[in-house]
Amino acid sequence: MKKLRILSGGAAQGLVEQLRPAFEAETGCTIDGTFGAVGAMRARLLGGDPADLVILTRALIDGLARDGHVAGATAADLGTVETAIAVRRGEALPPVGDAAALRAALLAADAIHFPDPEQATAGIHFAKVLKDLGIQGDVAVRLHTAPNGATAMKALAASKARRPIGCTQATEILSTPGIVLVAPLPPGCALATVYTAAIGARAEAAAEAARLLALLTEASGREGRWRLGFI
Repeated sequence: MKKLRILSGGAAQGLVEQLRPAFEAETGCTIDGTFGAVGAMRARLLGGDPADLVILTRALIDGLARDGHVAGATAADLGTVETAIAVRRGEALPPVGDAAALRAALLAADAIHFPDPEQATAGIHFAKVLKDLGIQGDVAVRLHTAPNGATAMKALAASKARRPIGCTQATEILSTPGIVLVAPLPPGCALATVYTAAIGARAEAAAEAARLLALLTEASGREGRWRLGFI
């Protein structure tokens, strides 16, 4: 059976999985997706990993298009994703509506879960937020990083800490059982990231990639994308 190979930021995994059954039934092509920190996915593409469809931030896709790694003419935005705070399901939602409240909530947590601060969009940004709030040193021993947001949120859901908290892209929070989205990061700390898909320059399943790209971005799917965290 033909395979559609995808390299994607973790923020889009829930959306791809939602569309997988219909796509595979229609095309007879299975999705072989690799999802993770956008920096790691870019590195894999540049390192020679095959990809029929690439889903990363708009800035990274634009750069890859300039360098001939994806077909720039096919690039289409899936939507914008906010970086947000999460806690385990059933726990009280901490106030995080402004920078002072967020600072207090993070200082009160005994475990803080977030993705790779070197390669993941949310992880890079959250590390900067901790520094900007002046608490990087105070919470250093409570920080728990993971290769990507999905893994970080699974760790939050399974945490045995008394007051754990997490931060990653809203889409990854909403698609992880056992946790709930508290709120996006507040003004002054916020980050909204546009995610974009494009067909790989050396795609072997270009027609199937184009079909999935259409499903990912079609107007009729806007409400479904919104429920998954795309705005």
